[in-house]
Amino acid sequence: MRFGVLGPLAVWTDEGAPVTVPDAKVRTLLADLLAHGGEPVPVDRLVHDLWGDRPPRDPVGTLQARVSQLRGALAGAERGGRALVAHGPAGYALRAAAGGVDADEFGALLARGSRAVSAARVALLDEALRLWRGPAFAEYADTEFVRPMAARLAEQRLTAVELRAEARLELGEREAVLGELAELVVLHPLRERLRVIQLRALWQAGRQDAALAAFEEVRRGLAEELGVDPGPELAGLHAAILRQDLVAAPRSARPRSRLPSQLTGLVGRERELAEVGRLLPSCRLVTLAGTGGVGKTRLALAVAERASEAALPDGVWLVELAACDADGVPEAVAAALGVRDDAPGGGDLTGRTAEALRDRRALLVLDNCEHLVDAAAALAARLLAAAPELRILATSREPLGIRGERIYPVGSLEPPDAVRLFAARAAAAAGFRLDEANQAAVAALCRRLDGLPLALELAATRVRTLGVRELAAALDDRFAVLSAGARDAPPRQRTLRAVIDWSWELLGEPERVVLRRLAVLADGCARDAVTLVCGGDLDALALLVDRSLVVAEEGRFRLLESVAAYALERLREAGEEEAVRDRHADHYAALAERAAPGLRGPRQCEWLDRLDAEAPQLRAALEWAAGRGAAERAMRLANSLSWYWYLRGRRGEARRFLALALAAEGPAPAGVRAVAGAWLAGMSALDPTEGEPRAEVALRGFAGLDEPAALAYAEWFLALSHWSLGDHREHAARVERALAVFRRLGDRWG
Repeated sequence: MRFGVLGPLAVWTDEGAPVTVPDAKVRTLLADLLAHGGEPVPVDRLVHDLWGDRPPRDPVGTLQARVSQLRGALAGAERGGRALVAHGPAGYALRAAAGGVDADEFGALLARGSRAVSAARVALLDEALRLWRGPAFAEYADTEFVRPMAARLAEQRLTAVELRAEARLELGEREAVLGELAELVVLHPLRERLRVIQLRALWQAGRQDAALAAFEEVRRGLAEELGVDPGPELAGLHAAILRQDLVAAPRSARPRSRLPSQLTGLVGRERELAEVGRLLPSCRLVTLAGTGGVGKTRLALAVAERASEAALPDGVWLVELAACDADGVPEAVAAALGVRDDAPGGGDLTGRTAEALRDRRALLVLDNCEHLVDAAAALAARLLAAAPELRILATSREPLGIRGERIYPVGSLEPPDAVRLFAARAAAAAGFRLDEANQAAVAALCRRLDGLPLALELAATRVRTLGVRELAAALDDRFAVLSAGARDAPPRQRTLRAVIDWSWELLGEPERVVLRRLAVLADGCARDAVTLVCGGDLDALALLVDRSLVVAEEGRFRLLESVAAYALERLREAGEEEAVRDRHADHYAALAERAAPGLRGPRQCEWLDRLDAEAPQLRAALEWAAGRGAAERAMRLANSLSWYWYLRGRRGEARRFLALALAAEGPAPAGVRAVAGAWLAGMSALDPTEGEPRAEVALRGFAGLDEPAALAYAEWFLALSHWSLGDHREHAARVERALAVFRRLGDRWG
């Protein structure tokens, strides 16, 4: 069954037949559930959304009746429809199938289209935009529970139109683009990206006077309505038109290489983009250095996005290091590049990665290096020495400190850009508009926040609740309270702490609990982990997402770096860190144990993808368990992950974590310890210097134990070691013993 929100509310069967949902309240209930994107909606919230301040005498019973009507309508249209409306402790939720809501299908096509080029981009975005039948949630667009999602969808629709127009312009379809933009620039006269496309199309059509007139129109509108000048891109385009410095021919599109799609535009930073772009051809290592929250990562991604395909024909690679420890840096880079343990090149993993990059003209973006500067610097030095055409762009709070490094300081936004960023992020607030009455307050607020993008975005989320003047006053008070804080902290860090402190004070206790516990999941987790590890409800999580304290990305949730550090401090202040990390370890140990049999079945690819996504959390859980003296938990986790490591070709990582688990203090059943030893032996079996001794020790560990499958694997691993040593007779004997056990157990994978 499919649901439509990109226009009037609609429901269709899988065959496309329309489904009638009777009664206005039942349709409102369906709209409310769809507006929450599959998340549970509490009963009291649904009652308020349906009846406002005049609820029925028995609100819960009446709501249940409406739910029953909705289930009946869905069940009558298609088998299994009743189960789509689920109920649990957190409330009611609509469990549509993947791609079962047109808004989700649109989002997926938009993401694919933003990464495609030329005609392929146009085709994908055409398909995405054909899904729209009118304004999102048309008949409910002004209701409180729909308004945020409707606004987000409308913005995404406009983004899709802009991306398609840019691609069509690159294909030379300037007249078609001008026709499409004619109505849009009337509806959105101050949207600068639209105006940039319009001016380029007019210039390419040979209509310089019209392009200059269009610029003057938007310049005047920005000055009169917002009190700001055109941004650098629009102003630069205007100057180029005056100089007749543009090429009328279409610009060639190029693929976006292995970079995440950005859902919001970069505000400002045109000078920085140009300067860093000029550095990369001559400087093989450029480090963007600056305080947390200043926008180093966003700038690095924008630089990489603009990098010339001609200069970097072998691509752009992003390696996120925030979740790594020093030992994990080579593994993270190798994983991003797809370098396996058995890749050519010999030596250690960094050596094999260097060999893979040796002849490539590529850009490697190393993001968040500050907590492992030495490891990142050592790796960068080796890669640059081995690959003469490689460029590295790093982000860090401090320089890497190696020869040839060019440090580029990333500072705060200039005041006009800070105002533009704040206004853009606050525009989602109902009724907000930058005007003469609030312009001074906004400018003062941006100055107080030092123009830090993270601080501006956090503050902008409160405009809807407080208004600009109240917001500025509250922030003033908060800075005054914190002005006597630690004098040895950098000023920018104190300012950022004040912003997050202030956001914390505005949270209720349920949201505070979830936020501080999310510190152990900071670099990304699925929804079930939030519930099981943090013990919070999904309403609290949704509120944290709305307030920009938690980032939601394709069904996963993470904390911004500075927010994560703050949350960890709060977690420790509450005395909860050990208990929450124990729950974290239990949750991911259970996940690994569920995955282990799945890796030997028809859902292997699905489980591999799931474990890839959760790899940082699984490593953290194993390290915590080993460090806590929870030897059994650490070994069970390592045992469950060993087949995954083997399939992914990451035997070095497996050996490291199996050894860590085996060295952990604390009791563990002999069978669990023997299995871990067998896996460690197996991962070492191809190394003639240590494979056979380890395997022999592993076999002795099974003495007196009823572990036939693990013993058979140990025999197999030892057989591999004998093969490597050239002892084919012993190899054959051990293979036969292992094979007999696997046949007796019915283990086809063995």
